[in-house]
Amino acid sequence: MTADLLTTPLRGLSREEAARRLTRIGPNAVHRKRATVLRVLLRQFRSPILLLLIVTAGVSFVVGDSTNSLIIGVILVASIGLGFANEFRAERAADALHDSVRHHVTVLRDGRALPVDVVDLVPGDLVRLSVGTVVPADMTVREERDLRCDEAILTGESEPARKSTPRDGHDPADSILQMGTIVHTGSGLGEVTATGTRTAFGRIAEGLGESAPVTEFQRGLSRFSVLLLEVALVLTTLIFVANLLLQRPLIDSLLFSLAIAVGITPQLLPAVVSTSLAAGTRALARRKVLVKRLVCIEDLGDLDLLVTDKTGTLTQGRIAFDRAVPVEGDTDDTELIHLGLMASEVGFTDAALDVTGLNSLDTALWEHAGSGAFASARQAPPLAVLPFDHERRMTSALVQHPGGESVLVVKGAPEDVMARCSDLAAGSLTTLDSLYRDGERVLAVATRPVPGATTLTRDAERDLRLIGFLVFADPIKADAAASVDRLARLGVAVKIATGDSAVVTEKLCADLGIVSEGTLSGTDLDRLDDTELAAAARTTTIFARVSPEQKARIIRMLRTKGHSVAFLGDGVNDALALHQADIGVSVDSAADVAKDAADVILLDKDLGVLSDGVLEGRRIFANTMKYVLMGTSSNFGNMFSASIASVALSFLPMLPGQILLNNLLYDTGQMAIPTDRVDPEQLERPSHWDISFIRRFMLVFGSISSIFDFATFALMLVVFNAAAGEFRAGWFIESIATQTLIVFAIRTRRVPFFRSRPSLALVGSALGVVAVGIWLPLSPLSGLLGFTPIPASFFLALVGTIVVYLVIVEFAKKAFFSHAARTPGRARPRRDRTGHQVRRRSARFTEKTS
Repeated sequence: MTADLLTTPLRGLSREEAARRLTRIGPNAVHRKRATVLRVLLRQFRSPILLLLIVTAGVSFVVGDSTNSLIIGVILVASIGLGFANEFRAERAADALHDSVRHHVTVLRDGRALPVDVVDLVPGDLVRLSVGTVVPADMTVREERDLRCDEAILTGESEPARKSTPRDGHDPADSILQMGTIVHTGSGLGEVTATGTRTAFGRIAEGLGESAPVTEFQRGLSRFSVLLLEVALVLTTLIFVANLLLQRPLIDSLLFSLAIAVGITPQLLPAVVSTSLAAGTRALARRKVLVKRLVCIEDLGDLDLLVTDKTGTLTQGRIAFDRAVPVEGDTDDTELIHLGLMASEVGFTDAALDVTGLNSLDTALWEHAGSGAFASARQAPPLAVLPFDHERRMTSALVQHPGGESVLVVKGAPEDVMARCSDLAAGSLTTLDSLYRDGERVLAVATRPVPGATTLTRDAERDLRLIGFLVFADPIKADAAASVDRLARLGVAVKIATGDSAVVTEKLCADLGIVSEGTLSGTDLDRLDDTELAAAARTTTIFARVSPEQKARIIRMLRTKGHSVAFLGDGVNDALALHQADIGVSVDSAADVAKDAADVILLDKDLGVLSDGVLEGRRIFANTMKYVLMGTSSNFGNMFSASIASVALSFLPMLPGQILLNNLLYDTGQMAIPTDRVDPEQLERPSHWDISFIRRFMLVFGSISSIFDFATFALMLVVFNAAAGEFRAGWFIESIATQTLIVFAIRTRRVPFFRSRPSLALVGSALGVVAVGIWLPLSPLSGLLGFTPIPASFFLALVGTIVVYLVIVEFAKKAFFSHAARTPGRARPRRDRTGHQVRRRSARFTEKTS
């Protein structure tokens, strides 16, 4: 930073000078790691299943089994290629969406306050700072009013640091604002001294890799992979030892054991997951939902509780000044409005009305008063202003009356202002209660003479006299009730955490049809310890007059009760809660700090859009589980059958290459599962991983599969007197037909299965795989693959076997899911969440049996 850039006049830089500096110095950006071919490709190799395939392919190649190596190589290429293609395309789309979300700050240029994209900031720019502003670059303080910054992101200090203009004898650090810190209280003007990677924050970010937190979906996928590897290890070891005890060749025993290990794993699971998530990303992007990471989509499906602010989400968010309500007989509406205008942080030195950076209530008040009031205010600006903060919840100004007397004007939340009043007019509380019952948003205005005062501190906010109330309107959204009802039908309860009053929020809930189970105020929260709050929060619908820290505490306590909690907020006071939630949801128009803290950003502020995200997450999870249940049950059954047959027969029931080819065909057919339809009843409840459920499903339906395998073995040996090649051909065809066609039964919980309509892609791929599986042992390739043609009469028996198999699976499915529904859910750790039954349009929870 050169000296000439430290003396920007208070008019700010000219636009031409700013453009020259931007060209010379470059954009104010910390280089975010974007999707690259190499990074996404390397990520594909994190799956334990693919690592098992790689090891198996290597062993096969070393021992000279080129056929097995080739088949495994094809599986690897298919899985890695599909996973890479889908994930890379989805991440590129996410990058494009990220680029569409802009952060702006107010900058003085050519004497005017302008909104400027933070990327276009240059050294020398003068930036206006207010509560909640994320400091967009390194700066020096030029002006300040009680300015304090939260620097925990860099220093770890929990207490906000006081900031002042540079002065002799003061610590130079007190006048420095660093990129990434947040304005906690007060306001000010900062001059940019460094941008981008030249800032302290930028250098740290550039030197660190991005380590994204692990989501619940990833944890579940990891636990599932561990389960498969445990089963594969045990089964492979037993088969290898058994074959050695039978004095079979070491290499053959090893290759067969490895083929069993590969065969029991769903090799294309990573590709299926990435295909599903990529499709979900595209679907949500069309609905204007930005998901920062692919796996966050599935976490939306696990959602069972939404905590939201009300402004702009349940209401229209277009706040307009309605009327002034004086409570003092000698005060009229005009004077009350004028006092309210004085107690705001508008820029009094500009040539025209400028409400940039003001909160929505102040903006509405100034827009109502118009430029005439602004011009009048410029003639006698406040002597001092104490900016709003979320602890005091008020703004104070020191103004001078025409007679020369100094008067303190305070405007803010009625409860907080009135608590500092020593003189309340008769009927003030009754008037306020009446306004609240009507659902109005209200600010109180109070004053106190302070003769001779020229400065202002918090201690001055006492012994006030209430003058009246300023009333604002924010109508309910037309579709808000329908959106809340839709979330309730999806098993997602809605709770409201707001800085507004309890009476106003209760009126809103009544208008929306939300059955309130109770209300807690911020004062009530402070009297409860964590255990008491965790219990109370469960049955509370409305949290009123709560601070940012209290919102975050509420979220933490709700999560300890086993809920998957989303928080929807767009303000500075929502950032802490967004960080604490399982899923932080914000909107494109939100404060920068809220957008940075969120996992999901809605480009339209609409609960209906969030419902779409929940449905998409559940649809993706349901289709992923179809593949998981198909793969574990069929693969386990087939490989268990192969293990027993390898010991009981004088020859291997299938050659290693045939096992791998069988799995390659089967998995190829399952690649259409992400396109499949999902029954509406499967989308009604939150979805989550349940490894014990998967294990039970594997054992029950895998055993049924093995029974039919053993029946096929008996058919081939007793009826057809099959030799090794014929036996292998017959079981290959039966295996590929039964485990592929069973997808139509397992994909739905409906009985019979044809009451649920699969996608055309799934039907086509399944039938195509069965056709190829039948053709291969009969084709010119049969000898190369180790098959011997079988008699035509076998196919009549095959049709009968498939029909009986499907019928028995339907009976077993009905019994299995009926038993699961009667089994009480066991208590789980917080991250292994169970579902909850939600009463229609109600926030009451009752435990659902799993």
